[in-house]
Amino acid sequence: MAATVPSPRTPLDGGRELALWYERELGWAAVPGPPARLVTGLRFDVLDLPAAAGRRVLRRVGAATGPVALRGRRMRFLVAAGSAEELPGLLEWLEWGGISLDLAALGADGRMTAPPPPGRGGSGAPGAAVWLRAPEPGREVESSLPAPRSGPWGRAGAPCLARLVAAAAVECHRARLLGVPARGPAARRGAPQRFASS
Repeated sequence: MAATVPSPRTPLDGGRELALWYERELGWAAVPGPPARLVTGLRFDVLDLPAAAGRRVLRRVGAATGPVALRGRRMRFLVAAGSAEELPGLLEWLEWGGISLDLAALGADGRMTAPPPPGRGGSGAPGAAVWLRAPEPGREVESSLPAPRSGPWGRAGAPCLARLVAAAAVECHRARLLGVPARGPAARRGAPQRFASS
């Protein structure tokens, strides 16, 4: 008789314990699952991009981010509440307007799958949500989130949302260009396609 490994189980409480942890420890609104989800637009918004681009963004901006989560092939950067509304104008200002980017924001009434709290094991299922940079209980998370207006007119010491979005736009565009299959005669012959530069 062959041994089989059972599929990961959903918590018996349907994610209620996880939702309560976020509400008690961080003061974040959460909805029991399965899976438990964090409500965006109240204490934070989320910048959502492909994981490959997100990894490069993390290398570029270093510690200038707040909490960062990974779920499957998507990375989610927590940013200050209200940032989702600023994203289209910010992309336009950064001269990325009208360019197709796999970059989105979750704001008011959005939902993000809640990763297990730091130090607690997850389901271990492929693609399960995990924290790459976890929020710290007992510390005001919102002051560490990239904000539209930091410095003298906003929150002093907060990372700059414009810098994070600029890095994300570059990396999303790069991922899109590198992921586009080669076309034309060179592609038919199997030769690698080179990108023109000026």
